[in-house]
Amino acid sequence: MYGMLITNDIKKSKLVTAATTIFIAITAMLVSLAAILIINLAGSIDGMMERAKTPHFMQMHSGALDQSKLEEFAEAQSNLADWQVLDFLNIDNSELFIAGKPMTESVQDNGFSVQSEQFDFLVDTKDRIIQPKVGEVYLPIIYEREGIAKKGDSLEVRGHKLKVAGFLRDSQMNASLSSSKRFIVNKKDYQVLEKFGNVEYLIEYRVKDTEKIGDLEKAYLKADLPANGPALTHTLFRMMNAMSDGIMIAIILLVSLLMLAVAFLCIRFTLLSKIEDDYPEIGVLKAIGLRNSDVKRLYLAKYAALGLVGCILGYLLSFAFRGILLKNIQLYMGESGNQGLSLLVGLVGTVLIFFGVVLYVNLVLRRFRKISAASAIRFGGSQDKARGRKGIKIAGRSFPKINNLLGIKDVLARKKIYLTLFTVLLLSSFILIMPQNLYSTVSSQSFSRYMGIGKSDLRLDIQQTKNIPAKTAEVMEALQQDKQVTKSVALTTKAFSLIKQGKAEDQLKIELGDHTVFPVEYAEGKAPKKADEIALSSSLSDDIEKPLNSSLTVKTSTGNRTLKVCGIYSDVTNGGKTAKAVFTDQKAGTMWCTISANLKSGISASEKAKDYGKQFTYAKVSDIKNYMQQTFGSTIQTVATAAKVAAIVALAITALIVLLFIKMLLAKDRHEIAALKALGFTSSDVRQQYFMRSLVIVVLGTIIGTLLASTLGGQVAGIAMSMMGVSTFRFSINPLISFVLCPVGMLLVTLAATTLATGSLQKIKISDNIKE
Repeated sequence: MYGMLITNDIKKSKLVTAATTIFIAITAMLVSLAAILIINLAGSIDGMMERAKTPHFMQMHSGALDQSKLEEFAEAQSNLADWQVLDFLNIDNSELFIAGKPMTESVQDNGFSVQSEQFDFLVDTKDRIIQPKVGEVYLPIIYEREGIAKKGDSLEVRGHKLKVAGFLRDSQMNASLSSSKRFIVNKKDYQVLEKFGNVEYLIEYRVKDTEKIGDLEKAYLKADLPANGPALTHTLFRMMNAMSDGIMIAIILLVSLLMLAVAFLCIRFTLLSKIEDDYPEIGVLKAIGLRNSDVKRLYLAKYAALGLVGCILGYLLSFAFRGILLKNIQLYMGESGNQGLSLLVGLVGTVLIFFGVVLYVNLVLRRFRKISAASAIRFGGSQDKARGRKGIKIAGRSFPKINNLLGIKDVLARKKIYLTLFTVLLLSSFILIMPQNLYSTVSSQSFSRYMGIGKSDLRLDIQQTKNIPAKTAEVMEALQQDKQVTKSVALTTKAFSLIKQGKAEDQLKIELGDHTVFPVEYAEGKAPKKADEIALSSSLSDDIEKPLNSSLTVKTSTGNRTLKVCGIYSDVTNGGKTAKAVFTDQKAGTMWCTISANLKSGISASEKAKDYGKQFTYAKVSDIKNYMQQTFGSTIQTVATAAKVAAIVALAITALIVLLFIKMLLAKDRHEIAALKALGFTSSDVRQQYFMRSLVIVVLGTIIGTLLASTLGGQVAGIAMSMMGVSTFRFSINPLISFVLCPVGMLLVTLAATTLATGSLQKIKISDNIKE
């Protein structure tokens, strides 16, 4: 019986049935995809790091190395499973040629390594530990993806040629966020290349209990061991590997939740409209003795069937898109080994959507308790009449004005009905605009400020070279004499011991200089301006338990100095644990120096970067736009793709819902439309009234949706970014896209759908519908 009733009902309302099923299917597909991607991303990262045996703690160090001190430290650590020191041979990018092209525009620190014998293995694209032959070199897989190199190309350093034999996965330096990239060669080739570069040491440790990695890091810093470089942990490696794909998954999850809300609203509207149409039949069924539960079961069966079909369809559709979305994850990190589990979790997500639909329909059907059999049979409809608002006078108005006023009056009179369309359009505009705002932010130059890098035109890094202070002074003098440079600043990073209870406990890498010239964004507080102030990165603040306005003491060459924490900022560079201050200490050793500069309007930053790169060969020079593109390019590309897909989904939802809504209104209002025609209104007049209804709702929905996307959306994005290590985040909105193009797109789609839906007005005849 249920099957026959469901089939007959579907035949009567094909558009409603199709729209409801499509929304449920899209929601199920997105939820399933998000679940599959989360499990596969986590599995791929875990698998890659397990196969490579990624170090749990690594200290990069440039300069002299005392091996005996490291051995003494290792012997004293009971939680230590293994340790080693690897050489990383840094080569100046101006001397590195791939496929005949110099790597001078690369912002990466490119260098050579040999395969490790204990852990931290570099593997090929089939996850095999690479053992290069003499004359072969394997490059990071990102260089193949970006088209910099392909298999069979030549690589040359000062006349020594190598052949690109393949590409490698590096569990430490895979991500574009990593500032260094390792090339792997044979030991004999390494010995030849060694005289062409500077060796940086990777001091690496693996522990027995991974819960105590932080204890090892603190013990290392406390022991005053080599630390002229960033310190990195297993957690940071995971975060950098997950960032780009993690943002994409977060956007899919957000859109799927909003789609679920849209699906529920669609179900509510269509279900209530169906109940309204079926009032006489419901009255008859209740009059002959059927209980509320029996009548509810008839409707519940239909929507359970639609939910089942939609969820199955959505789950199957997720298979079609899964391969495309997993391609990037599998390329960089390999197979997850969790394919079966991911499909199971995706299925569980789909099942939850199904039960959610059934539960929601059951809640909506509670209104059956209010339906009286007598009134339903007598009146044939609900007696909850909406009250129109007074004050809109139509007497004496011309037809165009009357049509507009009648449209507005209907919206005010039937607010409950139009509330559904308003809410859907609000959610659609949110889905449309929020990802656009996110893309505008991550692709803007100012995004660097959220990552611990001030906004400037040029960036010059001086590191892994002798006499950094003198070279810094040389560069600064040239910048100050360059009339095309408007302002510049040098920020020098030095290491200081953090004093706790009178003893040196930790080592802080403090960036000294004027931090107001090119400031970063602060989650709390402000940039240091006084000699007794210090700003901490959020990671460092959490690690040493020093919040805003607390004090800390550091050991300098002139004695202990007490500093007040004046600001907290996010930083993903140099291990994420950094600090900023303005005091001076000429005797403290310099780790590296970063110089930033702005140029006059109209001056090409890329050309200026090339000129300074030739003039100062010891500095890594890049324009900030190129720096951000190379460092965050994959993240920006991921967000751009997500924004485009979200725009298509949002506009498709808008078109389908408006079409469905207007079609149902026309069916509901056929008697009123016939009466209007009898009074002299033409089909064109009635269409104009429906245009005005759609216009009012889409304008209100889009305005509020845009405001929510720009405010609440920023907070939601901030929560997602904080999981990626970016504690400070605010939208950098492109007004043309967010406030003009997107709302206009919503408006045009709504009016187009209304035009299509009202095309059937001609079929509503006075003679057929005026009887009642």
